[in-house]
Amino acid sequence: MDRSVALHTLGCKLNFSETTAIGRMLENDGFVKKEFDEVADVYVINTCSVTENADKECRQIVRKIQKQAPESLIVVTGCYAQLKPKEISNIPGVNLVLGAAEKFNIAHHLKELKINDPAKVCSCDIDDVNIFIPSHSINERTRIFLKVQDGCDYSCSFCTIPMARGRSRSNSIEEVLSNVEEIAKGGAKEIVLTGINLGDFGKGFTGGKKRQEDFFSLIKELDNNSNISRYRISSIEPNLLTQEIIEFVAASKSFMPHFHIPLQSGSNKTLAAMRRRYKRELYAEKVDEIKKLMPHCCIGVDVIVGFPGETDDDFNDTVNFLSELDISYLHVFTYSERDNTDALNIKPVVPQNIRNNRNKILRNLSYEKMQKFTAENIGLEREVLFESVNKNGMMEGYSDNYIKVSIPYKKEYENEIVKWRI
Repeated sequence: MDRSVALHTLGCKLNFSETTAIGRMLENDGFVKKEFDEVADVYVINTCSVTENADKECRQIVRKIQKQAPESLIVVTGCYAQLKPKEISNIPGVNLVLGAAEKFNIAHHLKELKINDPAKVCSCDIDDVNIFIPSHSINERTRIFLKVQDGCDYSCSFCTIPMARGRSRSNSIEEVLSNVEEIAKGGAKEIVLTGINLGDFGKGFTGGKKRQEDFFSLIKELDNNSNISRYRISSIEPNLLTQEIIEFVAASKSFMPHFHIPLQSGSNKTLAAMRRRYKRELYAEKVDEIKKLMPHCCIGVDVIVGFPGETDDDFNDTVNFLSELDISYLHVFTYSERDNTDALNIKPVVPQNIRNNRNKILRNLSYEKMQKFTAENIGLEREVLFESVNKNGMMEGYSDNYIKVSIPYKKEYENEIVKWRI
């Protein structure tokens, strides 16, 4: 009888696309896919190192599985599994821990795994992880997250991602186009390009030779592909967002007027301590350039509050800087300590209650920014891609410039792009 598997993802969109790829591999190997709240023979948890309580979250999920299905095998993989394999293997109930190099060899490892064996750890030094495995999400056929790049060569003082995912590497343009063809056959209308450091696309090897490709070449090729109506760039570093990319998106029919650009701090002092590769002046220039060419473009921003050494003045610099910028929304992260990062040596540490208060201030600012951005679009006709979900008689979709639209459910609008007055 076929064995069943249930998968659960913690963390980013990249993790979601990789979980889907792992699920497909297991289905090809004869596993039957089940929902995570159903009883299955094998449970796979794809973890994240960015979530604040990775360990706690992982333990809670394992305990829940043990109550639900005590005879099942539990596999933990992902960033947290690469960073702390021993810690995870000591969680009662975990049978297998797979690091970055082994997560896509899961079917092979499961063949040898028995319920009563001690927890097995399959992990290697992250410096040895240099292969790229393409993946894309398939849960929602309207919008697909396609991984085109992995790893990071940057060394921000707060970040564990290079330790969890290794050096920057990416797919070839030829392979990405092949993935797009496959996705188009499934009927999806929109692809979101994802990666750890997306603007760094082009690094890697084909047939043993170093590739000479870059992100701008990739988006030009994708724009020529008429099988997909819409593309989005998930997140791109300000120092890698070139004028030619901005001009290209402004002129493109298929690349949406929507950028997500990590800032992390509006204080140059804090940016230097974080070892970011730009100053706030460059960030402001990029926003100005985008808005000049695309006044209705949506711009999202990542910010970290409570970084070690961030004074009230530094935080106020960030608030004032963001208040004046023509941006649309913020993703606000409260700084949390990570083992083996240089930020641990920066003093003074910001008390937790102050970190939480700063987070609240910026989340309120984000709400104001999104209200203002939406108000600027009211009365305008935008193209909205409606999703294939009926939620209590309503359906949702996103405009080209990322405004969420809710309307009474209409079957004929499912997975269709409709001209809609906001």
